[in-house]
Amino acid sequence: MDCTIRPAHDDDAGDISAVILRALRETNAKDYTDAIIARVERSFSADAVRQLIGKRTVFVATLGNRIVGAASLDDSVVRTVFVAPDVQARGIGKLLMAEIERTARARNIPSLTVPSSVTAETFYARLGFKAVRDSYYDDERTIIMERRLAARS
Repeated sequence: MDCTIRPAHDDDAGDISAVILRALRETNAKDYTDAIIARVERSFSADAVRQLIGKRTVFVATLGNRIVGAASLDDSVVRTVFVAPDVQARGIGKLLMAEIERTARARNIPSLTVPSSVTAETFYARLGFKAVRDSYYDDERTIIMERRLAARS
């Protein structure tokens, strides 16, 4: 699998939105109600994603010309990590997170926090994140997870 990680461009917003919406509907739906999924989907329209690209450091994963994943860094908070359902469990999320970590280290960020979905908690735990508390937005549970970045020698 020849996956490339690169910075997102404004014209990637539609493709990123499509990946996020598919992942929400096909992967996260097993852990969340339809109402929660619909509410979260509203935050990830192409226009909303375009605005996020302007505010955060956003990376995309590509296979050939196809965008298959995205992740972003908002100061020390990892956000919007999604991989297309048909290519999940192939290391794409791990590659995205490695790029997020490299970027954080370059900015001398000592630790990363991620508000994890129930669906992704195991993924982040395998990358060394520890659950520190639960957060609720109405009936939507998010697990706040943290990971210290070791100082480079």
